[in-house]
Amino acid sequence: MTLDRTDARRRDLAHPLREYRARFVAADADLVYLDGNSLGRLTHAARERVAQVVEQEWGERLIRSWGDGWFDAPLRLGDLLAPLIGAAPGQVAFADSTSVNLYKLALAALEHRAPRGTIVTDTLNFPSDVYVLDGAVRQRSGARLVVVPTDHDQVHADEDALLDAIDDDTALVALSHVAFKSGYRYDAARITAAAHEAGALVLWDLSHSVGAVEVALDAWGADLAIGCGYKYLNGGPGAPAFLYVREGLQSRLVPPIQGWFGQRDPFAFELRYEPADGIRRFVAGTPPVLSLLALEPGIELLREAGMATVEATARDLGTYLIDLVDHRLAPLGFRVASPRDPARRGSHVSVAHDDAYRISRALTAANVIPDFRAPDSIRLGIAPLYVGFEDLWIAVERLAAVVERGAHLDVPAERSVVT
Repeated sequence: MTLDRTDARRRDLAHPLREYRARFVAADADLVYLDGNSLGRLTHAARERVAQVVEQEWGERLIRSWGDGWFDAPLRLGDLLAPLIGAAPGQVAFADSTSVNLYKLALAALEHRAPRGTIVTDTLNFPSDVYVLDGAVRQRSGARLVVVPTDHDQVHADEDALLDAIDDDTALVALSHVAFKSGYRYDAARITAAAHEAGALVLWDLSHSVGAVEVALDAWGADLAIGCGYKYLNGGPGAPAFLYVREGLQSRLVPPIQGWFGQRDPFAFELRYEPADGIRRFVAGTPPVLSLLALEPGIELLREAGMATVEATARDLGTYLIDLVDHRLAPLGFRVASPRDPARRGSHVSVAHDDAYRISRALTAANVIPDFRAPDSIRLGIAPLYVGFEDLWIAVERLAAVVERGAHLDVPAERSVVT
């Protein structure tokens, strides 16, 4: 197998999404950006859209813009996103943050499935999700959170153990569809079906899935889902999150945060709350319009590219990156810390090393931006709209050079707050 730069360039000629790269802002042509799974790149269209919102819709139209489209934006963008996650219209809305949406839906699920009181998750879940779920069960007397241990390698979930933990007291199974650290992808259809057979609802966190891999919420029979807008959707830092509630469940769930944007007639200003019909009842407070509308171009770009093509390209890039790690980095003490089976992997590849933190900082200084996840993983995010094969080849070569030169040995071992 030839894995030189010429080969990488040859592969890029067949990269089906190579033309999309020019749609993103890239001020430094030498920078290899592999952290789109934490913060996606800025698109030229988003920069123009924000300028339009600031200068015209806010600057000129002022409060009239609420009637010109701002008020309906959370649901309009939800319907725009829906095909990317396999959902029919009327089931997705943008609102709040991922954590707030998780809290809202977890509490609503507990209330709906009472007297059942158990939420089941596992140790591959994003820690913030576990914190939120723990907070949710504390709101109900007798409720509890069961966190199922994962396989010893901290890469693959133990789905059989997870299913064994679901019993007749389980109200909700809440998992990340793609695990934040290893990129492990769950068999969502299998888990959802098994949970339903036991009488439980299922909630999927799509933060590392949406815009990266194909998602089929309706086909899975999923009940609930959440996800963020600032990773593969390229919505910008702190972009609003989204939530999904299956249509048949919407009228049966009681939103625990009864905000005025979820009121049936918000501008009647009645003191008694009456929830709106459909997905709108789960939108609580006034949306952050600037950041919400900055999301639109990224969603449109992914719809144009097509999720089948995005996932297929991500798979090819991920497999190529793993081959590079095996060939170039394994002799330097690195190991692949993501599933090798592309059907069980999201769109990032983690590589582990005993000195991963210092190496990741030195790699950033070498103009390759990954991120570090404790205790020993360097995550290399593959956003196929702007990452190509030559990018991955350069990143691996620079990573190898960092270790071979010992450049990381001069980096302080004390970790920064943000890694």
